[in-house]
Formats: sequence, C-alpha cells, structure tokens
Amino acid sequence: MSTNTLSTETQIRLLIFFNERIDSKEMAKTLRQVNFTLALGVMSEHEELQNEITKLRDSFYWLNELAETLNPYLDLE
Repeated sequence: MSTNTLSTETQIRLLIFFNERIDSKEMAKTLRQVNFTLALGVMSEHEELQNEITKLRDSFYWLNELAETLNPYLDLE
C-alpha cells in the first residue's frame, strides 16, 4: 500500500472534478461497470486481453479500491 500524499494541486483538481463534473457515487458505479466488463473480457479469454492479464489484475484491484473509497458498497453489512 502506498503512503504517498496527494499534492495540493491534485487535491484541488479532484475536488473540482467531483464537485463539478461527476458525482462520486456515479463515478464509483462507472468504475464497477468497467471492472465488470474487463473481468468478463478476461474470462472470455480474448487473446489480446490475455497478454495483459497481470496489468488487468492490478488495474481491476485499484479501480475497485477507488470505487470503494468513493462510495463503499462491498464493505457494507
């Protein structure tokens, strides 16, 4: 797990993004949809996706972590 902190500029850009461009819950939903589509593609054994399986595995994890940060869904009891 990374312990890097975001720069003030990055924090401001993220605040603007989520205040003016897209709701955090909608972004979390979009991230989950993309993750689902990627997972289906990998499970379907598309040759071009199989070549990138390690990158996809990492991306799937981090996109899901971001979605959970924006709008906890899987951690709810």
